[in-house]
Amino acid sequence: MSEIIVGIDLGTTNSAVAIVQDGQPRLLAKGDQKIIPSVVAYSKQVGWLVGRPALNQYVLDPDNTVRSIKRKMGSDERIKLGDREFSPQEISAFILRELKTIAEESLGQPVTKAVITVPAYFTNAQRQATKEAGTIAGLEVVRIINEPTAAALAYGLNEDDDQMALVYDLGGGTFDVSLVEMMGGVVEVRASHGDTCLGGDDFDYKLAEHAHKLFEAKHKTSLHGNRLALARLRHAAEMAKIELSTFPETHLREEYLAEHNGTPLHLDELLLRREFEELTEDLLNRTTESLKKVLADAKLEVGDLSRVLLVGGSTRMPAVWNLVQEFTGIEPDAEINPDEVVALGAAVQAAIIAGQPVDSILVDLTPYSLGIESATIMNGQVIPDIFTVLIHRNTTIPVTKEEIFYTLHPNQDTVEIKVYQGESPQASANTLLGEFMIKNLKSTKPGENPSVHVRFDFDVNGMLNVKATNHVTGSQEAITVEATQATLTLNELAEARRQLAELNTYEDFEDDDDFDDEESEVELEEVSPEMDAETAALLQRAQGLLDGGALTKTQAIQLKTLIDGLNEAETQDKLDELSEELLDVLFDLE
Repeated sequence: MSEIIVGIDLGTTNSAVAIVQDGQPRLLAKGDQKIIPSVVAYSKQVGWLVGRPALNQYVLDPDNTVRSIKRKMGSDERIKLGDREFSPQEISAFILRELKTIAEESLGQPVTKAVITVPAYFTNAQRQATKEAGTIAGLEVVRIINEPTAAALAYGLNEDDDQMALVYDLGGGTFDVSLVEMMGGVVEVRASHGDTCLGGDDFDYKLAEHAHKLFEAKHKTSLHGNRLALARLRHAAEMAKIELSTFPETHLREEYLAEHNGTPLHLDELLLRREFEELTEDLLNRTTESLKKVLADAKLEVGDLSRVLLVGGSTRMPAVWNLVQEFTGIEPDAEINPDEVVALGAAVQAAIIAGQPVDSILVDLTPYSLGIESATIMNGQVIPDIFTVLIHRNTTIPVTKEEIFYTLHPNQDTVEIKVYQGESPQASANTLLGEFMIKNLKSTKPGENPSVHVRFDFDVNGMLNVKATNHVTGSQEAITVEATQATLTLNELAEARRQLAELNTYEDFEDDDDFDDEESEVELEEVSPEMDAETAALLQRAQGLLDGGALTKTQAIQLKTLIDGLNEAETQDKLDELSEELLDVLFDLE
């Protein structure tokens, strides 16, 4: 079989993997799940969990569950799970390895290469961290592409009409808006803008905070410091937000959030969609600023748009639909599932790279201006901290730019090159990407200031190579800008990959006779071979409650009946039915 390159949407809330088959992109599923939650957890009972089983654990053990790791990519923050600490790249690698496994099981062959999407407004450090996560997971990341661009690729496939599309991408943790021109199979990004700290998570937090205030006012009891209760509150807020995308009202409901003098305290409040929209109006207004900015950057008017594409699960909120329609005067297009479209577009780009016959060409751009710190002399005074741009934002990539800079003084033989990205004319107000020294500078003529030729090479993955050369002496220094905080060395990457290989998830142990979890109350060999990790984790929780002795006789009988039924289920339908019933019962009891 020929080598496969898959497309991966590594999302804040959900992730997916896709390929192009017979000229059409399609998601690769795990059972009936086309997307998996971007959640990683550690369970003392069953080990490492990824996806749906990990999300199920969140409301029970938030301290050992990680969500929204994408927001920490590019930082040096450490995340504690179990008795270990991980970088954001290593946590993301758990998710990527799960997607790699899904692809391999679906295709029946090894998968070693991938195109991975990132928000258009991801920094260089965040892009590099994403590549490192792929390496740790055993994937060669052949291309990093922007999420709105991927969405446009999915929509532009087999489209003959020329179009100017606005892609409004509101995901779980990030927001991007891009103007994309689609002409005869060529997808060219004209401008991008966005906010890497705005997404569905923020709407959840707003609603959870509101729910907490209602609970505190009603019961005169604060939940601050109670991480388990706050995790359940956030889960309830997320469910209410989803419900309000379909219905005009819902109930914020979560039982036994706390207790006072032995009395259980419950949350049960009616919430109107109108109230939710008022609570989150400021978040939506932040997206409007990006809409105005991207049109200004592209020197276009709203009337120049022919199509508006909605991307990301958070665009299902009616308020988003209304805002975009009112701003553009165009009814938004969401004919492709907004949760799936980015992965499908990544698969299209993967197919192009793999040489498959796909009638699309991608032309992307840089979301930030790139340059160096410089200084000048005015009226005998040195004016420092000037940001001199070599590559302006919204420049088509790949691109190479070179400029000549001179020292401030004729006898100066050393300069420090500081590379920044951003839009402020003050260099230090932007993001420092890297720095290096070039020495032994000489001038071509006596009394003339030595010169330095600075070259920027910005590639299709959004990675920047910087080279400084003194053409007189031939001395040269170069760096690949990878933000020292976030970059792992080759040895660190190899070690992280080795450690990940040792940390098998629960599914990896299903056929392993040597696996023996002494802490487990339910012996794993008693679990039906058709039972997935999610159901097995539910059984562990149920058995723990049963053995704890805190249930009433009626509750204990109900739980024991469900446990026995799951262990004895003879059909998949029965197993799924009882699993859903057990999940509902556990939420009530816990």
